[in-house]
Amino acid sequence: MVTMSSLPSPLMCTHSHTRCLRFLSLSLPILHNFRTRPKLFTKSPNPTSLTVRNCGSITAKPSSDIRRTNRTGSEPDEKLHKLRELFVKPGIDIDAYIIPSQDAHQSEFIAECYTRRAYISGFTGSAGTAVVTKDKAALWTDGRYFLQAEKQLSSCWNLMRAGNPGVPTPSEWLNDALAPGGRVGIDPFLFSSDAAEELKEAITTRNHELVYLHDLNLVDEIWGESRPKPPKKPIRIHDLKYAGLDVASKLSSLRSELVDAGSSAIVISMLDEVAWVLNLRGSDVPHSPVMYAYLIVELDGAKLFIDNSKVTPEVMDHLKNAGIELRPYDCILSEIESLAAQGTHLWLDTSSVNAAIANTYKSACEKYTGSLGNKTKGESKIYDNSNVQSGRPTGVHRLSPISLAKAVKNHAELEGMQNSHLRDAAALAQFWVWLEDEIHKDVKLTEVEVADKLLEFRSKQAGFIDTSFDTISGSGANGAIIHYKPEKESCAVVDAKKLFLLDSGAQYVDGTTDITRTVHFGEPTARQKECFTRVLQGHIALDQAVFPESTPGFVLDAFARSSLWKIGLDYRHGTGHGVGAALNVHEGPQGISFRYGNMTPIMIGMIVSNEPGYYEDHAFGIRIENLLYVKEVDTPNRFGGVGYLGFEKLTFVPIQSKLIDLSLLSVAEVDWLNDYHSQVWEKVSPLLDGSARQWLWNNTRPLVKH
Repeated sequence: MVTMSSLPSPLMCTHSHTRCLRFLSLSLPILHNFRTRPKLFTKSPNPTSLTVRNCGSITAKPSSDIRRTNRTGSEPDEKLHKLRELFVKPGIDIDAYIIPSQDAHQSEFIAECYTRRAYISGFTGSAGTAVVTKDKAALWTDGRYFLQAEKQLSSCWNLMRAGNPGVPTPSEWLNDALAPGGRVGIDPFLFSSDAAEELKEAITTRNHELVYLHDLNLVDEIWGESRPKPPKKPIRIHDLKYAGLDVASKLSSLRSELVDAGSSAIVISMLDEVAWVLNLRGSDVPHSPVMYAYLIVELDGAKLFIDNSKVTPEVMDHLKNAGIELRPYDCILSEIESLAAQGTHLWLDTSSVNAAIANTYKSACEKYTGSLGNKTKGESKIYDNSNVQSGRPTGVHRLSPISLAKAVKNHAELEGMQNSHLRDAAALAQFWVWLEDEIHKDVKLTEVEVADKLLEFRSKQAGFIDTSFDTISGSGANGAIIHYKPEKESCAVVDAKKLFLLDSGAQYVDGTTDITRTVHFGEPTARQKECFTRVLQGHIALDQAVFPESTPGFVLDAFARSSLWKIGLDYRHGTGHGVGAALNVHEGPQGISFRYGNMTPIMIGMIVSNEPGYYEDHAFGIRIENLLYVKEVDTPNRFGGVGYLGFEKLTFVPIQSKLIDLSLLSVAEVDWLNDYHSQVWEKVSPLLDGSARQWLWNNTRPLVKH
């Protein structure tokens, strides 16, 4: 599944990137000597900026699950009218309001009650920013969603295709749309501290003021009683045999990092980081086995801020054994104030911690310093790391050390990923033989029915929990919509005469899968075969890449695009994203993308996707995706004393041979494909019988280049 990590944040200035690009801005040259595996928690330098949104413990659904309602009628206009009426209310008095996508924890999939941007605009893609003034409304999204946004936005919205030449950023647009001295409102819970500061700086060029509306979210006000309710499903323990490290070990390593950084506590707000540290999993967010919570770890204790109704007696014992106290989710700000009053040097990853938390700590620090008679002007030294040894409270601004520790999988996590991928491959083989039989019998199946049947096959596999994202089931032109989600009311019938793209994944108790295959049930055109073959060549090139340690992902991106570039083609998304182990299907800090802002090195034990593609708008889409893990490669030379790395496959599902133009492939590329299919048969056939086993045999036969 393609990710936004390759694309600039539509909210901020042009140098902004998403947090996937900002987990680790390591100041390392590409060939820096990085031969050893990192410590469990690796030190990170100061962060740069990014966006985030707020969340309490509310029902979870991805914004894409909200049904498209009246896109051309009066409903969207009525919502905008009601929103604008609030602009002039006492205590608000704003000229514009910004509605981002994520929650306070930077979640890609969010609770349904926090899908504010989708509610106000009607656009249900997972990435986008809405900006509403008193007379205009505009929505920014990236290249994955241009076609979807065109379909879903009503005429009262202007679609801003972020990243295209000449398209302003939201801050640039606001500077032009508002008269000097305008007031731009935001909910500070919905923005990271860095994002809010960057936005503030960007709009002050026209003397605009950024207004924090702490106590009122304007979209919530007009949403009213129809807003969804919170989830109450219990959280569960992630078994040590899958986690590989116990909570005590993770906390001990984290506390060592605190000491080294000169801090005495850290706020952890990313949901997958909280889940990983505590070896817990939840179901507050669809597709992502996480729970809404904050975690504060101090040198001598830890507090988990969560809805207590989700904590079972078993989980309570698990937390007590690790020395973790429970606090209500909504008490996070009062605890931040208390930490400042105690003189705590608080580690804040301001690229993910929301502005409400960061500002609460800053204000409490100023109050504390003032009470000592030492208050200085402006921002003083509260955020100066040189102050960490003093008695006054100090913010230590660094990226979360958990991000990299989580990304570098241990042996148990890798083993779980390998095992779950084989079971997933068996389910896919059963699915594909079923689908081909149905299509050849001229059974009319919709894209939704196909996705539902795949879920049925997967759900029969041991350890299955959920899908890892909304299945992208696209026939013909719908395959060109990069993050297409079929809806029952409007989806297409799978056409045997058109390309069919299926991007899907699953959450198992021991691992997370993500795979894309593109197939044709009839006879593909020469154009389709050439495009598919060039995408395959890019896939093979990246799979076979060997590169020095400390190489960042953007260096590898051109491997996957080169064959397309040779005939003037390309694709508008990243080539690879990180994947969690029984966690989020999109995980940082690593990524493989043409955006060069992410300097995170690709490291042994990391998992990345390999998913080049090609899309012809209103015609067809092609993508081939496997998951890979990073391994050390034994090269005959070690220039400069550095080691070299490469990839090992996790995904084992056949690639359709009828779509391949063998005349374009080299002998080495044919050998790669035959070797891959040999591995698919060897690893997956023992899990199959009957027609599915025969299908696997038929689709893994070696090809011969004449």
